[in-house]
Amino acid sequence: MAVTMDNAIRFMFILSVVYGAAYAKKSEAKVASAPSLVAAANTVFDITELGAVADGKTDSTKAVQDAWDAACGLAGSQKVVIPKGEFMTGSLNFSGPCKGYVTVQIDGTMFGSNDIPKYNKGNWIEILHIDNVLVNGSGTLDGQGAAVWKDECKILPNTLVLDYVKNGTVSGLKLVNAKFFHINVYMSKGVTIKNVTITAVANSPNTDGVHIGDSSEISVSDSTIATGDDCISVGPGSSWISIQGITCGPGQGISVGCLGRFKDEKDVTDVMVRDCVLRNTSNGVRIKSYEDVLSPITVSRLTFENIQMDGVANPVIVDQKYCPEKDCPEKKGSKTVTIKNVTFRNITGTSNTPEAVSLLCSDQLPCSGMELLDVNLKYDGKDNKTMAVCTNAKGISKGSLQALDCL
Repeated sequence: MAVTMDNAIRFMFILSVVYGAAYAKKSEAKVASAPSLVAAANTVFDITELGAVADGKTDSTKAVQDAWDAACGLAGSQKVVIPKGEFMTGSLNFSGPCKGYVTVQIDGTMFGSNDIPKYNKGNWIEILHIDNVLVNGSGTLDGQGAAVWKDECKILPNTLVLDYVKNGTVSGLKLVNAKFFHINVYMSKGVTIKNVTITAVANSPNTDGVHIGDSSEISVSDSTIATGDDCISVGPGSSWISIQGITCGPGQGISVGCLGRFKDEKDVTDVMVRDCVLRNTSNGVRIKSYEDVLSPITVSRLTFENIQMDGVANPVIVDQKYCPEKDCPEKKGSKTVTIKNVTFRNITGTSNTPEAVSLLCSDQLPCSGMELLDVNLKYDGKDNKTMAVCTNAKGISKGSLQALDCL
């Protein structure tokens, strides 16, 4: 099963690369005349020519929004350019459908306003109902989250959101200090996120690097992520997810979940995490779910392979008794999350907790089809020995450190 899924994801990834390259080349067309709000096809909309001020203080929301609206309203390949300089904006709504193909090229630094009411409980940059969009450049999206992280009573905006997007690419950008999630992908298909750098301080709350939910055929690759929460989290309703070439840490690792928090969540299937390095994270590769849920959910056909751990706590963990609130009352119905057909292959390196492998499955419905293949992790402390804890987990172990052979 792992080989079949691997080949399928490789095929999808190749298609996304070919498509992205062709689209990026097509989007480079320009016209010689200065852009205006009434323009021919194949136009570059430079926000400074529409009133944006590159001082990092003046509100340039209208200029950026006008550039998007104009580009989206024209056929052909259009480009919105945020040039070098510093620009401050509030909420930006990049909505479609568009008449053509739009590239948003960010080469400057954008600051998210800390005037929270300006977001109207929404997001900072939201790309919505778009087919074929490219967001790229060498610039930075600075959420300025440190100023608002302590205010737990407010709904804080995500930095970059892709909602109902088909065939989108985010490439080359730096994202720092989001007020909430850095990138959130929801109800989307065929999205590629690559060569991004995401950074927030280790104690920043809820600053997930990339969160994916209710989406399919999503690829996150060749990126460096250091946050106060999950580097990447895969939520309910996700399928055919490829995560490859990620350097993660600090943060809480690469997670599937949390699952079972809400009613009517959908299954998670066909997730591949491979060729990643995790350093000094509070978890490694993880599946987390509540033990008692309102609606049944199945997690199946997950593979974690070729993962290097460096001083990671809980390098391999399945936690079906996840309870971040510390007080999780039983929900009516006593349903649970089914976890089956999960492979951990070639996981190596060091753990800073004695429990290098923890498979803590449900008392009601044990995990099945679990595989520990060539898992060789060693506790790097001197006060204990390397160990594994497997509860209600059924499967096989081959080629792994003897101390970790708990299946």
